[in-house]
Amino acid sequence: MGSLGQLPIWASKPCIMGIDEAGRGPVLGPMVYGCLYCARSYQKTLSTLQFADSKTLKEEKREELFEELKTNESIGWAVDVIDPRDLSAKMLKKNKINLNEISHNSAIGLVRKTLELGVLLTEVYVDTVGDPEKYRVKLSEIFPAIKFVVAKKADSVYPVVSGASIVAKVTRDRALRDWVLDETAENMQRNFGSGYPGDPETKAWLDNHKHAVFGFPTLVRFSWGTCNAYSKDNVEVVWESDANDEDEHNGRASKRQVKLTSIGFTGVKRKSEDIESNGKGRCKFFQARKLELLSQF
Repeated sequence: MGSLGQLPIWASKPCIMGIDEAGRGPVLGPMVYGCLYCARSYQKTLSTLQFADSKTLKEEKREELFEELKTNESIGWAVDVIDPRDLSAKMLKKNKINLNEISHNSAIGLVRKTLELGVLLTEVYVDTVGDPEKYRVKLSEIFPAIKFVVAKKADSVYPVVSGASIVAKVTRDRALRDWVLDETAENMQRNFGSGYPGDPETKAWLDNHKHAVFGFPTLVRFSWGTCNAYSKDNVEVVWESDANDEDEHNGRASKRQVKLTSIGFTGVKRKSEDIESNGKGRCKFFQARKLELLSQF
């Protein structure tokens, strides 16, 4: 997931790094964090490579620049691709991890992995997520030997962050373009547009690919508020919980049912007699896969 095989000579000299993300806002596909790094002495040359905020460049230009930097032996790069299922799982788990923290952890991971490769990072420039100063302090406490510059619109100010922006954006675009849908229904289509909530094509795709019980395909970040509007007619899914869970609450060894309405499965209620306590009334999907309730996430 990056450019380095054998560590180049320049990596043992003081180096700078830029970090940026792509796909923070979309309801579809992964969020990608990218970094680009080079020797500090290469910084002036870097500013001549026409790197810019990826959002200001046409797709063809981004692809061209990405291919150029991949073959540039004076530049290193890496990405962290965060699957939409991971995003939703972290944001909906019992001890929730918000999107800012997920973003911070991804950036921290890129710095840590680059250091582990043996690159001598002395300066890191980051496009901020949240308050710039608080983010800078957080990073500095973890990596005290590195000078951090955290700023809004860093991708349009610092060429090394602009390069990271291109790495992240092109990687996400390719991931979305080449995405293999896990679902095998005959009506599955790929015309999902940009993946942003305001895109009419994305809206239409979401509306046509919702399931009353199983929700959305795995491409969708079902934790996004955008999905709630498409879940109004979904059936209410209920599960059995272990007696031990009930004991923790009221000390009685009896089974209860947990309503999974917190993830968008709301709407038509099922009659209690339709759900058998022994599990025989469950959908064949669950029976075939021997799926069981997990009380701890």
